[in-house]
Amino acid sequence: MTAKTQRVAVVTGASSGIGKETAKALASQGWRVIGVGRNPERSAAAEAEIRAASSGGPNGSQVDMLRADLSRMADAVRVAGEIAALTDRVDVLVNNAGGMTKQQVITPEGFEENFAGNHLGPFLLTERLLPLLRRAAADAPKGGVRILNTSSDASEMIPGLDFNDLQGLENFNPGYAYCRGKLANVLFARGLAKRLADDGIVAHAMHPGFVESNFITHADPHAQAHMRTLTGKTAEQGADTLVWLATSDEGGQTSGGYFFERKPRAPNPVALDDAYVDRLWEESEKLIAQAGL
Repeated sequence: MTAKTQRVAVVTGASSGIGKETAKALASQGWRVIGVGRNPERSAAAEAEIRAASSGGPNGSQVDMLRADLSRMADAVRVAGEIAALTDRVDVLVNNAGGMTKQQVITPEGFEENFAGNHLGPFLLTERLLPLLRRAAADAPKGGVRILNTSSDASEMIPGLDFNDLQGLENFNPGYAYCRGKLANVLFARGLAKRLADDGIVAHAMHPGFVESNFITHADPHAQAHMRTLTGKTAEQGADTLVWLATSDEGGQTSGGYFFERKPRAPNPVALDDAYVDRLWEESEKLIAQAGL
């Protein structure tokens, strides 16, 4: 990467919360930012905020905001193509989009919406952006190109995944569904680290802590009531570890980690089992293939 090459970050879930704060922080440091958001109104407002925060103000770093619902695999494929039309490289991909649910919803493509949005869509988007990530890595120092997954300590709260009912179609529970998706984020980062080591690309997952944002608005009433009793971080505080992992020297020195407040955190023990990590990868590919993608 030459001194004049502008680094490019793709941030999903950039229309609000820690995704928006991550995008603002990177733009303020001179990065070109391509955000992905689902809600048109929030996305438009966030784009204006990110531009205002960018290096040099409104006319500073280049900012684009694209629309996609990553629980729809067709949207993941479409937005990957739109990103490729905007840039020939991606230096950092922040898979931050995700959420909670209060009921089981099956998407038109036949997937459980929560698992699709938290894992399958980001999995497919990452796969489609690998050529741009590898192109950036070709002229960047080892560890300079990074993939970051926003997970949660919910990933630590279940014993593992049921590979016979990976989406929870037969026995759905909203809380378990969220834990399942967040554990998948950690396992996915581990799988990426292994597969991309020869390319010099690193991958990490992180737990932001409880953040006061609109994140919980789609959760079941019991979960919402519980979380409103907690004292949360601001979105800017929740984004801190993501920004640090994206930009610091430390973020590129290891791969496959799970972080909290800029420090390594012990993941769910199943994340340390390479065969388990590979099994999720294989099952994810099978599910996406069922959608004809």
